[in-house]
Amino acid sequence: MKSSTASGILFVSLSYFVFTLHDAVVKLLVADVSVWQILFFRSMTILIACLIIGGRGFVGRVIRTPVMKPMAVRSLFLLGAWFAYYTAAKSLQLAELTTIYYAAPVVATLLAIPILHEKVPPVRWAAIILGFVGVLIAANPVGLTISIPVGLALLAAILWAGASVLLRKTAMSESTLVQMTLTNAFFVLMTCVMAIYHWKPVDLSGGVLLLLVGLLGGTAQAALFEAMRRAPVSVLAPFEYSSLIWAFVLGYVIWQDIPASNVAYGALLIFCAGLLIVSSERLAARRYRLGKPDEATDA
Repeated sequence: MKSSTASGILFVSLSYFVFTLHDAVVKLLVADVSVWQILFFRSMTILIACLIIGGRGFVGRVIRTPVMKPMAVRSLFLLGAWFAYYTAAKSLQLAELTTIYYAAPVVATLLAIPILHEKVPPVRWAAIILGFVGVLIAANPVGLTISIPVGLALLAAILWAGASVLLRKTAMSESTLVQMTLTNAFFVLMTCVMAIYHWKPVDLSGGVLLLLVGLLGGTAQAALFEAMRRAPVSVLAPFEYSSLIWAFVLGYVIWQDIPASNVAYGALLIFCAGLLIVSSERLAARRYRLGKPDEATDA
């Protein structure tokens, strides 16, 4: 496996693990704090951290970056995905919502072919489909019918997939720090009005949780951006399913939710999907090394 692809897989796995921790903290907060306030505070925390790390002259670099417009479009995609997802969540069961939303890796792979000109070999398709079957078994949606909430959940998946492809496109021409700064600056602008309208005072514990959301969100974003710089979308897509496994693990640890047997079977298939990608990339790298001329001998 190429070192860049291997590190991309490690980064994306870390990203979805930390995103799951982030979502668990958000779940603790939403009972008392509006989602708009949480999103605004998270984005502001990450933005301030990026500006501090960037140092003197960094703002000018951000303003002059050539990826300003695509990052603005990506931020709109993400906000649309977030709005559609949480609107659908009011009407759908968690299993239904999860299953529909996890169509995103499939859509992302489809979009990567015409937009990024990625070649997706059969083994990657097999891993993506295997992971999605694992999600179906783990979530076990029953009686799912076509409705507006279902359409919104599917829209969220499509928008998230589009945002992932755009991230891969911009990641190749700009640093992670610049991209994170732009993303969170756009989110601060897009959420500030609603955050002020729904603002509620928080106590010390609430403030600590809000800060933790910002730290976890920033870490997860940085890992995801780095992953997209190092590996193709079709390689990374199946690893998004791993967040479902972490969600069940954290649900048990924090809320003592005991997963049913179908969750274990689904998790096993998701794990196998990731293992299939890792194994195939290692095999491809080995074949490349064996077929590569020995430059030292030629010299």
